Amino acid sequence: MQTDRIAKLAEILLVEDNLGDVRLTQEALKDAQVRVRMSVVGDGVEAMAFLHHEGPYSRSLHPDLILLDLNLPRKDGREVLADIKADTHLRRIPIVILTTSQADKDILASYDLHANCYIIKPVNLNQFTKVITAIEGFWLEVVRLPPDGRQ
Repeated sequence: MQTDRIAKLAEILLVEDNLGDVRLTQEALKDAQVRVRMSVVGDGVEAMAFLHHEGPYSRSLHPDLILLDLNLPRKDGREVLADIKADTHLRRIPIVILTTSQADKDILASYDLHANCYIIKPVNLNQFTKVITAIEGFWLEVVRLPPDGRQ
């Protein structure tokens, strides 16, 4: 268990345009073992502005983990993933693809773009909660995350 992560809030960026999935994720993280602060953006353009501290996100915090949907308006998740992994200041942030797409081409493309894992969103509420809890447990309690990439 990461005692340094317990001492501070874990920062999660959720890139999701479905408000229902945003609410489910927030609820699932409410009972987290690790103290979590989740920021939410609704499309890929906002995600990149958040990560580059632009406009209304000038005071955004560097996330420890990104939960990224693939099917987003304005700039889709595949483009966001490619942009993040091409950026020397962002590429170490773990990215969990959390999407409804079961297409092999999306799974392969995500891993080719260096996604850290690919999870298909369950449609069942209890299963969705279990998935979010498992993500939180693994990425914020078990894994040793890199220090803030801007250092």
